Amino acid sequence: MSTPAAPAFSVVVPVYNEQGNAAPLCGEIREVMSAIGRPFEMIFVNDGSTDATLQELQRIAATEPRLRILELDGNFGEAGALSAGFQAARGDLVITMDGDGQNDPHDIPRLLETLERNGCRVVSGWRQARQEDLLLRVLPSRIANGLIAAVSRVPVHDNGCGLKIYRRAVVERAALSRGWNRFLPAILGVRADEVAEVPVNDRRRQHGQSHYGISRTLVVMRDLLALRFIIANPRRAEPAWAVVAVAAALGCMLGLWCASGWLLGLSVVVGTIALLIWRSLRRFNHAQRRGVFRVRREYP
Repeated sequence: MSTPAAPAFSVVVPVYNEQGNAAPLCGEIREVMSAIGRPFEMIFVNDGSTDATLQELQRIAATEPRLRILELDGNFGEAGALSAGFQAARGDLVITMDGDGQNDPHDIPRLLETLERNGCRVVSGWRQARQEDLLLRVLPSRIANGLIAAVSRVPVHDNGCGLKIYRRAVVERAALSRGWNRFLPAILGVRADEVAEVPVNDRRRQHGQSHYGISRTLVVMRDLLALRFIIANPRRAEPAWAVVAVAAALGCMLGLWCASGWLLGLSVVVGTIALLIWRSLRRFNHAQRRGVFRVRREYP
């Protein structure tokens, strides 16, 4: 029996309770990638779904050898599911998509064309005519993206767009702790001149409910404090910010002892910021040491 050709592309799709969305999306990806005419694989990462998402995908996998399903041993979040897909991918180019069907697979050829023409390491989708609530989703997203671009110095307009293409070397060792997928691709250490953007279609979710809310923006703001230190050297930054937090705690005690309101107030502010940064750094470093997902089983 001949050995199957190694895939040129790996399409990684994290799914969590996407019954009704997963199967149609898989069919669209298969149609688009087949038309490109090069070997590909589809990796759907089931992130602890409690509905029939897994069974829906298993029915397709029974007759589609290019579909691989990674069933995770629990819910690790989109960052953990992406990390699992990245590490399982065999293609030279890794394509990511959200599992809710809002990304349009028919945009993939244009992203591939941009990657090959520009020679960059990452191409990111930039959603146009967003099909979401302006005040609760779109406006907070724009604010967060602006801040991420300013801090990371990677001017991507839409970090939250799940449709991206990476050269495998960029992502193959990625271990993203929960929430850090919101800082892709900057968190992977790519430079501004290594990223291109392509306007893409944004579609409405057909089944189920969104897993995100306004609280996501607040979490982004928290982790944004540590982003520059994670990009630069997270191992060195973690103990440094622990020292700052301890110094701020001592300042609080001194402020109380001396009845100095300004010293107490300053120490509280500095200490709070230092603790938030230290905690984010600690989570990130822990993820690199211990991993961010566990695979229960792979199908087929």
